[in-house]
Amino acid sequence: MSKSLQAIRGMNDILPEQTPLWRYFEGTVARLLDNYGYRQIRMPIVEFTELFKRSIGEVTDIVEKEMYTFEDRNGDSLTLRPEGTAACVRAVLEHGITGGGQVQKLWYIGPMFRHERPQKGRYRQFHQIGLEVFNLDGPDIDAELIVLTWRLWGELGIRDAVKLELNSLGTSESRGRYREALVEFLSAHLDKLDEDSQRRLKTNPLRVLDTKNADTQAILVDAPKMADYLDDESRAHFEGLKARLDAVGIPYVINPKLVRGLDYYSKTVFEWVTDKLGAQGTVCAGGRYDGLVEQMGGKPTSGVGFAMGIERLVLMLETLDKIPQEIARQVDVYLCAFGEAAELAALALSERVRDQLPNLRLQTNAGGGSFKSQFKKADKSGALYALILGDDELAQQVVGFKPLRGQGEQQSIAWDALAAHLATCVVQG
Repeated sequence: MSKSLQAIRGMNDILPEQTPLWRYFEGTVARLLDNYGYRQIRMPIVEFTELFKRSIGEVTDIVEKEMYTFEDRNGDSLTLRPEGTAACVRAVLEHGITGGGQVQKLWYIGPMFRHERPQKGRYRQFHQIGLEVFNLDGPDIDAELIVLTWRLWGELGIRDAVKLELNSLGTSESRGRYREALVEFLSAHLDKLDEDSQRRLKTNPLRVLDTKNADTQAILVDAPKMADYLDDESRAHFEGLKARLDAVGIPYVINPKLVRGLDYYSKTVFEWVTDKLGAQGTVCAGGRYDGLVEQMGGKPTSGVGFAMGIERLVLMLETLDKIPQEIARQVDVYLCAFGEAAELAALALSERVRDQLPNLRLQTNAGGGSFKSQFKKADKSGALYALILGDDELAQQVVGFKPLRGQGEQQSIAWDALAAHLATCVVQG
């Protein structure tokens, strides 16, 4: 027998029972970003491989180990995007929308792809919402990105479950000086480093700082600190950011080992982390990348942004039981109709109600069925109320109205009064 078809490992279906929570989360974020003046941009999921080599860095784990790269029929090397910033920068450069110092505040949503080991909350096809801001170089916009995420956590009810970690990587020059000092220190302890850190020491030494190896972390306690190598401009920028967060009352901790896994970051880097999903994990992270646009062929343009993982944040809402009640209920009212004449009337009546109450979630029974079977479907739908339309109701131009989730007797409502009655009952329900 042929092998049964399955989804690729680490690339998951999001089933109808799960999508309401996804839509709630995505809608909450989109509404918030509209309120802060961000505009959506949509990029392809496939880009030339060179884009990510030039932006992320050829010696990063993402480019070396994790990208889904293939040759197309023209012999071009293409890659499923592993992150969104590089693609967004490519788009703004290609279309010239940051030229002349134009400020752009953009956001995007969609799948990303990395060949990692699948685990809880981490997949090979995963989904992110990202923000990118161009041509604003002060700490005020860095602070805005963090403030709006703080507001989002409040709207979702998860502020107590996340912690903000901050660091500054300085300019490329100050980071270069720090890298030299770090390499000198680590080289003196080379035989005590874990194998992965020994490799990173030659390719991307700053990544040694966030190793998970306990023995290497013990060595890093005495390592040089990035803060001691910051230039005056970066130090002032970081102090400006902290002052703004203090003014708003957002708590944070300084993590001198926070470097992020991409080569293009400079000055501000930050992560929102949680321990509610097992071991501490990141749910939202980003920072400043003032040299990236120029590195990719554009004129010097400041940039800052972040990305949040939808899978992990949805999992947090489930784990912490922060799912709004109306999300679990997908139907407000279920209309049962018995007999062909009643079905015709039900179709017309339901459309009239939808005209008057466009936000009402009204499901009309399809496929016929007995009184018992239709009521069974009404109850299974999760609806608050059932509407009943049979020969008797048809003759009197009324509809039976029966509560399904609480107290109350069945009553008859005139067709022309139905929309007004539903508006009151559904809101109260």
